[in-house]
Amino acid sequence: MILDRIHSPEDLRALDGSELPLLCDELRSFLVTQVSHTGGHLASNLGVVELTVAIHRVFDTARDRLVFDVGHQCYVHKILTGRADRFPTLRQLGGISGFPKPCESVHDAFIAGHASNSVSVALGMARARTMLHEDHSVLALIGDGALTGGLAYEGLNNAGASGEPLIVILNDNGMSIDRNVGAMSEHLSRLRTKPEYFAFKKAYHNALSGSAAGRALYRFNHSLKTGLKKAMLPNATMFEDMGFAYLGPVDGHDLAQLTTTLEWAREMKRPVLVHVRTQKGQGYAPAEREPWKFHGVGPFDAAAGAVPQAKESFSSVFGAALTELAEEDPRVCAITAAMEDGTGLTPFAKRFPDRFFDVGIAEGHAAAMAAGLAKQGALPVFAVYSSFLQRAYDQLLHDVALSGLHVVFAVDRAGLVGADGATHHGVMDTVFLSGIPNMTVLCPASFAELRAMLRRALFEMTGPVAIRYPRGGEGAFTADTSAGDFAELRAGEDITLCAYGTMLNNVLGAAELLHGQGIEARVVKLNRISPFRGGELSRIFGTTKRLLVAEECSGVGCIGQRIAAILAEEGHEPQKLTLCNLGRRFIEQGSVGELYRQCGLDAQSLARTAKEVCQ
Repeated sequence: MILDRIHSPEDLRALDGSELPLLCDELRSFLVTQVSHTGGHLASNLGVVELTVAIHRVFDTARDRLVFDVGHQCYVHKILTGRADRFPTLRQLGGISGFPKPCESVHDAFIAGHASNSVSVALGMARARTMLHEDHSVLALIGDGALTGGLAYEGLNNAGASGEPLIVILNDNGMSIDRNVGAMSEHLSRLRTKPEYFAFKKAYHNALSGSAAGRALYRFNHSLKTGLKKAMLPNATMFEDMGFAYLGPVDGHDLAQLTTTLEWAREMKRPVLVHVRTQKGQGYAPAEREPWKFHGVGPFDAAAGAVPQAKESFSSVFGAALTELAEEDPRVCAITAAMEDGTGLTPFAKRFPDRFFDVGIAEGHAAAMAAGLAKQGALPVFAVYSSFLQRAYDQLLHDVALSGLHVVFAVDRAGLVGADGATHHGVMDTVFLSGIPNMTVLCPASFAELRAMLRRALFEMTGPVAIRYPRGGEGAFTADTSAGDFAELRAGEDITLCAYGTMLNNVLGAAELLHGQGIEARVVKLNRISPFRGGELSRIFGTTKRLLVAEECSGVGCIGQRIAAILAEEGHEPQKLTLCNLGRRFIEQGSVGELYRQCGLDAQSLARTAKEVCQ
C-alpha cells in the first residue's frame, strides 16, 4: 500500500503524481475502517481527501501555518503528518484528538473546535509573520457552513483590507453560496486565476492611465467587466469587494487542478480566496447518500454502512416535549444554530415549520433574535449546546437579561460530553449562567423532570430561564422531584452530599457505598442552581456539619463556592466543606465514565472522599 510509505509530508511530496489517485482511495478506506471502530467525524473528512493531499503537496505545514475552522475535517491531515499508527486511539482517553492539537504535532497550527474563527486567527499569524520579518505561508481552511457565523465576515473584511499575503480556502460542500453556472463560468474562472492575467491587468491599467481618454476607456471597460462578473460569478465580486483575489470554483476532487490553483495562490503574495467545491462523504456510498448521518458517528458497521439506532436521550425527550407544548400554545417557537437534529428539534421542525428557525452557526444572533421574539409576545426556546452558548454571552446579558425577557434556553450537552474533548465539554455554563442577573437555571436529573421543568419554564416563570441537561440518556434516577427547587432524597446524620442534574446518580451511588461501610449520608438534590433566595440555603444546610458538593463543572465560580459564600454570610457555614468538581483546568477526551474516575466524580471516588471527610 502507498499509505504504508507515508510517515510525513515529505514522503507525500516524494510520490510520483500517478500514485496520488490510489493514495486518495487508500485514505478513504483507512478513514472508514478506523472511524467505524472509534467513532468520529467521517463525512467531512471523506470530502477533503484530495484537498488535504494538495495542501501538503504545495505547502510545508511544519513552517507554513494551516488553520482549520471547526477542525473536525483534520483527520486526513493527521494521517499525512505521521499519526496514522495512532488512529486506533482517536478520541479515546490518552489518544489523539479528533481536532487539531499543537501539543500533538508541529503540523497542527492552532486548536480548533468551534466555527468561524479561522480567518481571524490566520490573519493574526500573517501579521505576526510580517511584523517579525519571517517568510512562510498562512492558510485558513473554512467550510461554507462556518460562513453563516458573523465572525467569519469580520475576519474576511479585515483580512482583505490588510493586504497581508493570506490564503483562505473555502470548502463549499453543500450549502451552496452561489449557483453553478456551468462550463463558461469555470472557463472564465480558470482564465482569471492565471498569474499572467494579473500581470496583464496591471500593465493594461498603467498604459491607459496616462491620458484622460485612456482613463475614460479604462473606467468604461472596468464597469462592463464588473457587470458581467456580477452576473456570472457573484461569489467573485463579493470576495473581491472585500479585497481578495478570487480563484475558483475549483473541483475539490480534481487533485491536479487543486494543486495548480494552490501554487498560483501562494505566488500571488496577497489576500486570496480559493473556492473549492467538494462532496461530503465522497467515496463511501452510505455517507454520500446521507452525509448528515455520518457527520459525527459512534462506532458503526462499515461493510453495511449501518449507523446504530439512536436511543432515547435528553435531546429527543426535549424535542418531543417541546412539540407537545407547542400544540397547546401558538406562541411557542424553537430556535437552533445549525443543530436541528442534534438538539432533538427535527420533530418540531416537521410539525411547525413556520415556528422553527435555524439561523446557522450564529449563536449570538440566535439569542438576540430570541430577545426580539420575546419582546413582541412570542415564547421562544433556543436549543443550543452548552459549549456553543458561550459564543452568545454578550447577547445573554445585554439583549435578554437586561430587559428581563422571557426566553427559554435549552442547554444541551451540559457537563462532560466524552470523546469530543476540551472544546466541547459543557463545563462552563453553570459558572456564567448563574452569574447573570434575572437568569433562572434549572437542572433536571431525569426525563420526567425535563418534561416538567420545560412546561414550568414556559408557562409558569418569567424572565430568562435556562434548563441544562447532559448528552445521552438518564441514569438510575428516573423519578420526578421537580415540584420544588430542592429535594431531600435520603436521610443521614454523618455527612450531607449535594448534587444537581445527573451527577445525582453518582452521589446516590456514593451514599449506598457509604451505607455499606457504616456511614449514613444525607442526599440533597438541587433542582434550581440560580438564583438562591434569601435564607433558603440556611434552611437546607443550616444544621449540616459536613457538606460535600459534587459538580460536573469548572471549579472556579462553581455552585459549591456560591453555596459556601452564602452560608458563611448567613452564619451557617459547615464545620467541614468539600467541593468535588473539575478544578481549574480543561478536560481532555475520553468516555464520560473514564473522565468521572479521572476527576474523582464517580460513585467510588466520591464515597472515598466522603469517608475521609467523616474521619
